[in-house]
Amino acid sequence: MNGTTASDTAAPPVPKERYTKFFDLVHEQFNENSEADIREAFDMAAAALAGMMRYDGTPLLDHSVKTAEIVISEIGLGRNSTISTLLHDAARLGLLDAEHIEARFGEVPVSILEGMNLISKVRTKVSMTQADNFRDLIISYSSDPRVILIKLADRLEVMRSLAMFPPDKRSKKSWESLNLYAQIAHKLGLYSIKSELEDISLSYLEPTDYEYISRRLQETAQERDTFIAGFIAPIRERLDAQGMKYHIKARTKSVYSIWRKMKRTGVTFDEVFDIFAIRIILDCPQENEKQLCWNVYSIVTDFYTPNPERMRDWISIPKSNGYESLHTTVVTREGRWVEIQIRSERMDEIAERGIAAHWRYKGVHGSGNRNDEWLARLRELMEDSSADRNEVAHSIDTGASLDEVFVFTPTGDLRKLPKGATVLDFAFDIHSQVGATCTGARIGGRNVPIKHVLQNGDIVTVLTSKNQIPKPDWLAYVTTAKARNKIKACLREQVAKESKLGREELERKLKNWKLDIPIDDAVAALGKFYKLKTGTEVYNAIAEEEIDLLEAKDIIIRYQNGETVDPTKTRPTVQQPQRESSSSKGDALIIDDSIRSLDYKLAKCCNPIYGDDVFGFVTVSSGITIHRSDCPNARRLREQYPYRVIEARWRDGARQQGGFLASIRIVAEDSTGMVNRITETVSGELKINIRSMSISPIREGRIGGLINIEVSNTAVVDMVAANLMKIKGVEKAYRVTGHTNV
Repeated sequence: MNGTTASDTAAPPVPKERYTKFFDLVHEQFNENSEADIREAFDMAAAALAGMMRYDGTPLLDHSVKTAEIVISEIGLGRNSTISTLLHDAARLGLLDAEHIEARFGEVPVSILEGMNLISKVRTKVSMTQADNFRDLIISYSSDPRVILIKLADRLEVMRSLAMFPPDKRSKKSWESLNLYAQIAHKLGLYSIKSELEDISLSYLEPTDYEYISRRLQETAQERDTFIAGFIAPIRERLDAQGMKYHIKARTKSVYSIWRKMKRTGVTFDEVFDIFAIRIILDCPQENEKQLCWNVYSIVTDFYTPNPERMRDWISIPKSNGYESLHTTVVTREGRWVEIQIRSERMDEIAERGIAAHWRYKGVHGSGNRNDEWLARLRELMEDSSADRNEVAHSIDTGASLDEVFVFTPTGDLRKLPKGATVLDFAFDIHSQVGATCTGARIGGRNVPIKHVLQNGDIVTVLTSKNQIPKPDWLAYVTTAKARNKIKACLREQVAKESKLGREELERKLKNWKLDIPIDDAVAALGKFYKLKTGTEVYNAIAEEEIDLLEAKDIIIRYQNGETVDPTKTRPTVQQPQRESSSSKGDALIIDDSIRSLDYKLAKCCNPIYGDDVFGFVTVSSGITIHRSDCPNARRLREQYPYRVIEARWRDGARQQGGFLASIRIVAEDSTGMVNRITETVSGELKINIRSMSISPIREGRIGGLINIEVSNTAVVDMVAANLMKIKGVEKAYRVTGHTNV
């Protein structure tokens, strides 16, 4: 990440004299105990990184030390942050383990390092449409606020050393710094770091424009200094007369800010009137700040005319990131516009140093759900000027950033979804058609179902099938409104399609039956009989074959004839099979070898075989159908047509010579010879006839499918399943019901 290379031979340790500036800074800022810990962390990092170089041949340790200097002097962090910064590269490269670090320095540096390592693993994609998501992902990894602050220091050091990097890395890091890290620094109020990141990035991304603006700023510097001196002279005289404690600074607009304004407004360099701003900074107690700032404003406007449209009062109402200042733009008698910023020392320190200007972490817990709110809260918690500068945070509520999850597509696009989002949510976020045909996903080398909950950083490959269609239960598997609305729309389309098919079928039948009746009247008759409220429900029932069309014909004819059709008294006329009475078993239909000659058949929806608990159902045109008592359709048939249900049982000893078809589902390891072992067990050892078999891969390292066999009774099916389970590598083998292709 920082341009590391390893020497082929062991390199001598880097002399500590190289880092005298760093040790002097540590000695100045920390107490004796903290200084000793930081020196030990330095020694640990130096030993781990020995011989590792950056692109220009300088020690990799330089990066760790220079970043630590920024952390201490430019951001103002303390002991734990400095230790974590020194050890980051060694830990990131796997040269130091967490247990060793924790044993010596405690839990906090380890926690900070874990967050930094997560950010280091983020592979950003150069895309403006993705920038917001990547910024939020980076922040979501910052469970401790010091993580993002140290990461900003790390990036600033990299940008200051960017000349040593290869051209492609310069471009990518410049884009990241401009669109990700500078924006985070802005939200945190770290304006100095923000401006430097922007200017360095611009120098590599738009070198010609950068050089032009820099040259023009140098050429006009002397003229600006002369003008500023004359401009502030009367203001300074009045402030002195009133005995105010203050100092005045002139701030030149950053190169990037000038470039951005030129691009946004289409003006030339000479037409940018606010090239510089004059800052008047008051030294006063906090309770007097507001009054004195407005007094200074009054003095300025005594000499120069203000532009009311460019007045900004961020003292009464600070910016969302905590920035406080009074801004106005005034014009001189010569017609030259000047921006004036009026603030206190406290306000200026916060504006320059951002959230790390003063330390005090409070036990604040909010219910916000946006990262901007988290950042604003983070700044607020750090602004108390009464706090000890070396006091550090132990915890802060980052629940806001945890309300979201960030996942990648295989091509590196980053998607932001609410926490708890599933594979199905992700699929619909990609595209409606991808969601509608989703069968699952592949994450981390394994297949997962559509309801699998996604985790931060998952790389998700959506699996689809052209035969897949959305189902009503999908609504329970999604959390996003987009996915829910798309599923509902697809379900409505399916209903409409089935309704159309059902209507077309009914129209054809009415024509074939030569019934002269409007289709609406026919639908009304069927709806009344079947207790269906709408025509759409009638059409769908026809399309799904829930309405027997011959029965429907009879109902419509009776309706035409003015007869009252009572569903509870309707008895289709069918050939009744012979029943056999038994004092022990009751009056029931007896199923035996002569089943083929009688007017009844085995239902394909549940494939009953000898030994199953069964019942008979009288159909209108197909005689009696034999169903298993646990058939998926059993409850509906018994509730809606109780008068058509017949008790049934197998004759003792019937069908003992085979002839029933049964299906066994099997799941096994995808190992060499597995299919052969399965067929050898069924056909070879058990002498069972296999009518068909379909086995294929179903997920990583697993195969599965159906084996359709010919059996004499349920005991044989159970025996086959039990023997299949004895095969090494077979995980599941069980009987399934329903129609099978045999």
